[in-house]
Amino acid sequence: MTRFAPSPTGYLHLGHAAAALAAWQAAEDSGGRFLLRIEDIDPGRCRTDYDDAIREDLAWLGIVPDGPVRRQSDHMAEYRAVLDALAGRGLLYPCFCTRADIRREAAEAAHAPHHAPDGTLAYGGTCRALSAEARAERIAGGAPHVLRLDMARATGEVGGDIMTWREWEAGSGRRRVSAPVAPFGDVVLARKDCPASYHLCVTHDDARQGVGLVTRGADLRPATAVHRLLQVLMGWPAPDYFHHPLLLDDQGRRLAKRDGARSLRALRAAGYDARAVRDAATGKAPLPA
Repeated sequence: MTRFAPSPTGYLHLGHAAAALAAWQAAEDSGGRFLLRIEDIDPGRCRTDYDDAIREDLAWLGIVPDGPVRRQSDHMAEYRAVLDALAGRGLLYPCFCTRADIRREAAEAAHAPHHAPDGTLAYGGTCRALSAEARAERIAGGAPHVLRLDMARATGEVGGDIMTWREWEAGSGRRRVSAPVAPFGDVVLARKDCPASYHLCVTHDDARQGVGLVTRGADLRPATAVHRLLQVLMGWPAPDYFHHPLLLDDQGRRLAKRDGARSLRALRAAGYDARAVRDAATGKAPLPA
């Protein structure tokens, strides 16, 4: 079983079509099920009209999900229970630093700032040393904060920071991959405007839905180490992973909504048929001029 899990923050484009088709084909090849999950945990950016458009665009491509659609916004209580379980084991702490604070601290450090494997600026751990009393006082005063995973404690609990998983590669089958998770630093698992993070929600949902093959873009490969750590901490099954190549624009950049990538709806309105779009998304042929 595999899944396609878009966020309804805009209309689907060719890059999304490539991801959906890769997951759908993987399910077809294995005789498994293809699930659609809507990752709408960010209320400030997600919209119901984009949610509806996702299913319309998939149907136009000829992709029909198996079973009901899971919407993450309907399952916040489940994510809260996971956070409570981690907090009860002393693996979470509140962090009151803003992004600007973290950037300033990195700029003022004597050594070069540390970046996580996914390219983000790793957190230096300022709030980790706060006492329980100081944390409680700031929370009681209404100070905005996020919840971070104490990476040192978490890796100590699982016996080390090297995470291992099985990676599927087209034409060469599955192979074992290992990577350290400690370089990510104390990742955010919840914030005020988004009660649970991407890392937490996707690992929980993959386990909850019985996803055995996680199919997603190559840009998310580095995050797999974090997801494997959460799976080990929570006793969740370890799926296999397939990270498909990304579609790039004429400048070699990943197709993205923020950069104005043409939506499937726009291509359809321009007269392109579904087969031409599928061929372009899978690299079989460019879109006709």
